[in-house]
Amino acid sequence: MPAMYKVRPLHSVGVLAEHLPGCMYALPNLHRPHGTAAPQEEVDPSLQALECRQEEILKRLYELKSAVDGLSKMIQTPDADFDVTNIIQTDEFSPLATNGADLDLMLGKDYGALKDVVINANPSLPPLSLLVIHSLLCERYKILSAVHTHSSVKSVPENLLKCFGEQTKQQPRHEYQLGFTLIWKDVPKPQMKFSIQTMCPIEGEGNIARFLFSLFGQKYNAVTSTLIDSWVDTAIFQLKEGSSKERGAVLRSMNAALGKSSWLVGSELTLADVVAWCALQQTGAANTAPANVQKWMKSCENLAPFSSVMKLLK
Repeated sequence: MPAMYKVRPLHSVGVLAEHLPGCMYALPNLHRPHGTAAPQEEVDPSLQALECRQEEILKRLYELKSAVDGLSKMIQTPDADFDVTNIIQTDEFSPLATNGADLDLMLGKDYGALKDVVINANPSLPPLSLLVIHSLLCERYKILSAVHTHSSVKSVPENLLKCFGEQTKQQPRHEYQLGFTLIWKDVPKPQMKFSIQTMCPIEGEGNIARFLFSLFGQKYNAVTSTLIDSWVDTAIFQLKEGSSKERGAVLRSMNAALGKSSWLVGSELTLADVVAWCALQQTGAANTAPANVQKWMKSCENLAPFSSVMKLLK
């Protein structure tokens, strides 16, 4: 009986030899003559790029870790137990009345003998609070001060070029505790770098002022620190940059606070007073301020760091 379906034979040796591979996985020959070098394998470009990227990330992480380790030494941990009812009377600090703090202790010894602060600021809107804090720091530390003009700025008023006063004959750098360099530059807002070249710059007058004021080594409890930060932000964003309506509301709040205390927060000068006073001077609202604010402003101006900055406004 003839077959219904004719099928091609599958047992042909020739067919298998033509279509089947010699082995499933090809492996390099591990048996080579003695003394011969191993063949150089080709490196996958994508794998090589991945390795380079990993090395770059590890390098950046190491730099960031070094920066964070240095900055963490400045953080003062508030006392765990304090009486909330006495938040204004306790843990206060006057930068004008105490002895100098140890910069090496706050900033760490990893930065070298001289700590350098470099600030870029626009001469069209000089950061007055930073100049006041610079004067306060000069009363505490031995500071090497310098003022420069960047090529992006065509001209700077003479009084801003001499904002640190007449510089006396400078001593060797290693004899100073802090280097303070101000560069007049065409920038939208003040920028600051501290010692580490790879450090991300701190931007904004309020943020830089917080950093510089921390160099006094003051210790505030958490509630007092929050009040100071609140006044600093209010002075920058509402008193200095806000509308006339916002400015009026801030002046009323200041007048009420200064009716209960000589200073904005507690019984001693704080960063809140420095930033708020400078904001009032720059907005031109000083002459129309309420009675308590006027009295407070005179108290500020009786201090040498404030009176020296007032000369820049004339």
